[in-house]
Amino acid sequence: MPVTGTPLRGLARPPALLLVILALLAGALVALRPAPAAAADEQLLSQGRTATASSQEGAGFAAALAVDGDPNTRWASEWSDNQWLQVDLGSSATLTRAVLDWEGAYGRAFTIQTSQDGTNWSTAHTTTAGSGGSQTVTLNGTGRYVRLLGTQRGTGYGYSLWEFKVYGTTGGGPGPVEGGTVEVTGGQGNWQLTVDGAPYTVKGLTWGPSIADAGRYMPDLASMGVNTIRTWGTDATTLPLLDTAAANGIRVIAGFWLQPGGGPGSGGCVDYVNDHDYKGYQLYLMNEWVAAYKDHPGVLMWNVGNESLLGLQNCYSGAELEAQRDAYAQFINVAAQEIHALDPNHPVTSTDAWTGAWPYYQEHSPELDLLAVNSYGAVCDIEEFWTEGGYDRPYILTEGGPAGEWETDDDVNGVPQEPTDVAKAEGYEQAWDCLMGHEGVALGGTLFHYGTERDFGGVWFNLLPGGERRLSYYSVAGIFGGSVGTNTPPVVSNLTVSGDRTAVPAGHEFTLGASVTDPNGDTVTPTVAFSSKYIDDNGALVDAQFTRRGDGSFAVTAPTRPGVWKVYLQARDGQGNIGIETTTINVVPPPVPGTNIAQGRPTTASSFQAVGDGAPFPPSNATDGSRTTRWASDWSDPQWLQIDLGSVTTFQHVQLFWEGAFARAYQVQTSDNGTDWRTIHQVTGGQGGVDTAAVNGSGRYVRVLGTERGTGWGYSLFEFGVYRT
Repeated sequence: MPVTGTPLRGLARPPALLLVILALLAGALVALRPAPAAAADEQLLSQGRTATASSQEGAGFAAALAVDGDPNTRWASEWSDNQWLQVDLGSSATLTRAVLDWEGAYGRAFTIQTSQDGTNWSTAHTTTAGSGGSQTVTLNGTGRYVRLLGTQRGTGYGYSLWEFKVYGTTGGGPGPVEGGTVEVTGGQGNWQLTVDGAPYTVKGLTWGPSIADAGRYMPDLASMGVNTIRTWGTDATTLPLLDTAAANGIRVIAGFWLQPGGGPGSGGCVDYVNDHDYKGYQLYLMNEWVAAYKDHPGVLMWNVGNESLLGLQNCYSGAELEAQRDAYAQFINVAAQEIHALDPNHPVTSTDAWTGAWPYYQEHSPELDLLAVNSYGAVCDIEEFWTEGGYDRPYILTEGGPAGEWETDDDVNGVPQEPTDVAKAEGYEQAWDCLMGHEGVALGGTLFHYGTERDFGGVWFNLLPGGERRLSYYSVAGIFGGSVGTNTPPVVSNLTVSGDRTAVPAGHEFTLGASVTDPNGDTVTPTVAFSSKYIDDNGALVDAQFTRRGDGSFAVTAPTRPGVWKVYLQARDGQGNIGIETTTINVVPPPVPGTNIAQGRPTTASSFQAVGDGAPFPPSNATDGSRTTRWASDWSDPQWLQIDLGSVTTFQHVQLFWEGAFARAYQVQTSDNGTDWRTIHQVTGGQGGVDTAAVNGSGRYVRVLGTERGTGWGYSLFEFGVYRT
């Protein structure tokens, strides 16, 4: 590789002087910031664990809602006595207390029982005169299973708990971590990561929830066997995350974000050859937070940058791209030098999206203690690349798992085909086996992703979309030797769309077929959702209108907006688990009887957009018979589009295929002379998509008159059809 980058010099501040200043600042920060939270022996054991119940009042009151950490959700039983709520703690624990946050339907008399096997029960507490509210009781017992048994209701309703919190000690958990020296030790092909001399394999996940939710989710990570989480940024908000991680026996790979981070198309472009101000400021920030947190027991290592070497290809090309990549790798080396000067007790690495970045680090970043890479479907190729490259350092996987969207084949609708839940779970296992098969070189990894978003990306990658556990959650826990219970999610398989899924009429009904099973025999509640990600880049999931037929299939109403839609069949078991299978449909304008007499006819408009991305958008695009070209008006009201049919003609239907810039209110009008107009159809609450209307129309000229836009843009039509039978 040619070395064409300019050596880093003339940075925006004197490095030596800044180190002196930061050393003083670090002392102040360490003195002023609160010490890491010391974990008591007692831990919250029940949150996020598998919960079951004797009954539930309805679909919105499942047992899992009493242990989800959300004070606004609740379990509610049927309206009778002798109802119970049971929690599987995953392993045996010594119990100290329970907190019962009752809704209005409280228990006047109840017992709390423990069991090692879920069958034979011992009493740990009895109450005979409960009064509801928030009630704390002392427990005396041990067991894996904890059960609240209500024997007398306090109201005419059932039993209802916002939260059931069980506290105690497991004795076998990781316990809080303590500060120590983290090192990469050994030699070529025989390396290991050590903490205070003890071997340490990174068994981790990338961290997704907000820091405010760390207390809610960190115990769950510990129960999965996770010892490490990875972040992408470190600043003043990081301290509570480090504190909570350390208290739960977890260490953090603390990241520093650099542009253009995040891979192709992400972040802004930076001139790493010449922009010394940017580089200087980033070094200042890194030094500031390394100084602040270097003695925190939650820190495992520092990770500078994420996928920027790959991302630079979106900013530069040719020789300039090579120069920028060389300069970036040189900058990473300077960052590692300065971090080492402040903190000799933690390693430094840098992550990129493909192993093709490693030659740049090999040549220009000797200060890095180890390499790092994000890889999904290609994890099993890393060992071969490392061996052929002759590298002199070990590595970790900083993102990994099943194949990503960019790695799978397209389906019949021309979009990436998402792996099934089963394939994803197997993908994590295969990736980990390949990674750890590179003994003495691969030091572990943080798999992707412990996130809770329930959207397009969240369903593809997250172990906990919407806070509900996927099959992959249990797969990863098994990889890491965790203990998360045996109640696993429903499995959705063989998802099909009847008929032609490349041409589903907008707003019409189509049929989904699938096999939905639950390995534990739990009652499964299915739902259907859509995402318009491939139409407008909106990854949100929108609930679909559907009914379930007697044969188990689903009659689903298609969206009214044409384009390729992602379809999600979701199956919940009431235990906090979810199975999800996906497919796609291509929604098209519904068929209209008759002949489109507007196609190819002269078309004019009040205005059209002549400049901008994809412009021009002339009026003729709305009558050319193509669903991919469009007319777009100026961004004002009113606007019109007019068709000359050539002679006075009768017609029975009109169809308007709107682009995203639709009309909230419009009229369809006809005229014999192009001057005097009569309204034959009027809409005041348009929602876009496709509008098809039966009309009694006659005239030579037909126009749509937009009087109120549905967006801040103008009016835009892919097609305006006029049909005669």
